[in-house]
Order: sequence, then structure tokens, then C-alpha cells
Amino acid sequence: MDYVVLFFIGLLATTVGTLAGGGGLISLPAMLLLGIPIHSAIGANKVSNTVSSFSSFYILLKHKKISMRESVWVIPISLLGGVTGGFIATKLSAENLYVVAIILLSFAFVSSFFGKGSFSGEQTLTLNKVSVPGLYSIGIYDGVFGPGQGTLLFYLFNYLDVAYIRAVGYVRLATFSSCFGAAITYIAAGTIVWPLTIVLMAGSISGAQLGVRFAEKLNPKYVKPLLRIVTVLLILQIIFDNSR
Repeated sequence: MDYVVLFFIGLLATTVGTLAGGGGLISLPAMLLLGIPIHSAIGANKVSNTVSSFSSFYILLKHKKISMRESVWVIPISLLGGVTGGFIATKLSAENLYVVAIILLSFAFVSSFFGKGSFSGEQTLTLNKVSVPGLYSIGIYDGVFGPGQGTLLFYLFNYLDVAYIRAVGYVRLATFSSCFGAAITYIAAGTIVWPLTIVLMAGSISGAQLGVRFAEKLNPKYVKPLLRIVTVLLILQIIFDNSR
């Protein structure tokens, strides 16, 4: 029965995560409720996210919604940011990490009401003075803390006037980049419970495909409200986790 539940956890979390980020809001707490050890739960999430995020990026690439040429540089910048963040995380206390996460997500939430972007632009992602430090900084955030990385990337791409479906592809590629190294680390450490991870991965891949198909049909005017809901839920979850 747990395997069936785990499959649908992966399906739901990755569908939501593909559309607006914040899939970890669903998957990690649900896995902990099933009694899966914390490191095994995180490791399973990293492995499944690595595979599912690349699968959704590949579908968008195949459908010609995005090109490898315009997006490949996302990989090294996200990786470098994640490595930097992992180093910084070893120097900060858990309380400081929570404060940083709440400040960043709150700033993104408030900014969304003042920004002019509406995900209806036609810009491709280019190397410039906003995209590079933005991607690198969010990569650091992912390495330091993690929850909300995809949501913050959506806010960045909206500011850069990137079309929503392109933003989905960029976010999934950045997620693949940041999760890949972490997945290798968890595998090497022997914390992966493979039967559980494979079931979660199957659900996540299905959710990624479902999320992409929803994203292709989603009216851009609904994206910002969806992002705001996910952002508020992320902030509440972080506050709740820190208060226990």
C-alpha cells in the first residue's frame, strides 16, 4: 500500500513543482509521515527530481518550445551556485538558514505585486547582468536551503520577461543541474532505499509529463496567482518547521 501512496506522492508533487515550483511542500512531509528516515527521504527526492526534471525539459525540447543552445549555460551556473551554497551551509546555523529563506520568499511574494511581467513575454534567456547573478544566487539558495528554489526561479524569469512555457523548461533544467550532484552524493553515502526511490521516481516522471502538458495549456495570467499561493505555503511551512 505504501508503494501506491508513494507513487501518487511523486505524481502530485512533481505536477505542482513543474507548474510553479514548491513540489517539496508535498513530497518530503508526506514521506516523513510514512516513516521514511529523513536522509533517505531527501535522497529519494533528489534522485527522482534529477530524472523527472530532465524528462520534462526533454519533452519541451522535443516539442521545440525551448532550444538547447539558449538554455545549456544554465547548467554550469546552477551547479556552481549549488556547490557554493553547500559550502556556505556548513558555516551557518539552522536558524539563520530559516531567516534567509523567509526573507527571500517574502521579498519575491511582495515584488510580484509590483512587477510588470506576466509570463506573456517572448524573450529567450540570455547571459546578462540580471540572469547570471540571479541564477547563481538562486543556485546558492538551493545549496544552502532548497525549498522554494523553483518558485524563486519562476519569479526571476518573469522579471526577465520570459514566456511561461520557456520558464518551465529553464526551471526544470536548473533543478536537474542542482539535484544531480546532490543525488550522486546521497547514492555514494548509501542512504538511498532503492525500492522506495524507484516508485517515487516513477510517480515523479509521470507528474513531470502531466505538469508539462498542463503548462502548455495554462493561461499565463493564472501563473502569478499560482506562484503566490505556493510562496505563501512555503513560508508557512518553513515557519512551522522552525517553531517545532
